[in-house]
Amino acid sequence: MSEDILSLAPPPADARLAYGADPNQFGELRLPKTINLPASGQALPIVMNIHGGYWRAKYNLVHAGHLCAALTAKGLATWNLEYRRVGNQGGGWPGTFEDIVNGYRFLRQITQRCNLDPNRVVIMGHSAGGQLALCLAGHELSVKNAVSLAGVVDLQRAWGLHLSNDAVVEFLGGKPNEVPDHYHEADPMQLKISKATEWLIHGSADDVVPSDFSRRYVGKKKRRGENVHLLEIENAGHFELIDPRSTAWKQVEKTVSDLLS
Repeated sequence: MSEDILSLAPPPADARLAYGADPNQFGELRLPKTINLPASGQALPIVMNIHGGYWRAKYNLVHAGHLCAALTAKGLATWNLEYRRVGNQGGGWPGTFEDIVNGYRFLRQITQRCNLDPNRVVIMGHSAGGQLALCLAGHELSVKNAVSLAGVVDLQRAWGLHLSNDAVVEFLGGKPNEVPDHYHEADPMQLKISKATEWLIHGSADDVVPSDFSRRYVGKKKRRGENVHLLEIENAGHFELIDPRSTAWKQVEKTVSDLLS
């Protein structure tokens, strides 16, 4: 179970909306069915999800549709974001992050039209998407809640461990010391996140992104005075965190719901 989530087709989205002209600049919007809507027409809380895949074009948003559908079934609107990745024209830093910013700003523009609550938003990302979610919180002060699931949240360490055949080098356009401007803008470890509540969730058995990425991040950011929290899930691997069939998913879902309640 869990890694096969990458190949399973999720339930369809309610709408696919473009936030830019490139074919990869779109998001999938899912809205709760009537039975799960808040009472009295209350605006819907939102989860913006950023999928992982080491920033590479071979991975897309499809597998993340499962977790978005699961959250929507609990009464949350979800915005599953696609973006240009390494291998797409304009992908890599800074183009990839420009898409994340523009996708987020587009979401805020459609809140009134779609009855979404702009004051109750969680930005969540898995793996490389965790880096992008925290990076967004570091650059956009309107972000109030950011959740990293097994995130690649330390680009210097990811380069040092040569994770996924030096995916960081492909993403940044060079080694961290060769492109220092890119590195300092892109690495959540280097960013000051002063406005958002941060949750880092990691499985202790993760063999794709070691769990000490999140432990080290939380330790360093706590010393800086950031509002950051760690949830390490015993025996969970990399993909259990995004698989609604797993026991780990219940803790992910609860963390998100608590942030939005």
